[in-house]
Amino acid sequence: MERDRLVLEIADAYDGDPWHGSPITAILEGIDATQAASRPIETAHTIWELVLHMTGWAREVARRVEGGKPGEPEQGDWPTVDDTSKSAWLAARRDLAKAHEELRRVLKSLDDDTIMAPPRAPRDRAAGTGTTIYRSVHGLVQHDAYHAGQIALLKKLVLLCWGVACSTLHLAQSVDFMSK
Repeated sequence: MERDRLVLEIADAYDGDPWHGSPITAILEGIDATQAASRPIETAHTIWELVLHMTGWAREVARRVEGGKPGEPEQGDWPTVDDTSKSAWLAARRDLAKAHEELRRVLKSLDDDTIMAPPRAPRDRAAGTGTTIYRSVHGLVQHDAYHAGQIALLKKLVLLCWGVACSTLHLAQSVDFMSK
């Protein structure tokens, strides 16, 4: 029962009907490789970097659920974007989909007792360990919602500036406007 709810939470957040608004797939719709790689806020991550980060953590949670030793994602917490081609962007989006599918598959193989079992390790907030599988998966859904919101805001900035040379002042005004 809880397993099915968790699988639905992941599916809804990624490409379903989450209560908080648009799913990740809808937010990413219409963003091309150049836009995904652009950095409208100098100190912020790009949309592409956020996608790679979300992919890595979905895979890391799946690995932990399967009993793997907790650590950072295989490609690191914030993988770099080395290839900004259209095909690389499409591959990054496919990889995000696969990572979420993998996590749903892993969860479907568990029973509720395993999902709710006491943690095997002591709590380490920074590492995200010492929690039940149930709580870890909910944490990932929250993590995805947080970064999906960042992507939505970056998308607005990128589309606002697209085709226009956005000055630092223009961006500062846009960021100030979006924070109100």
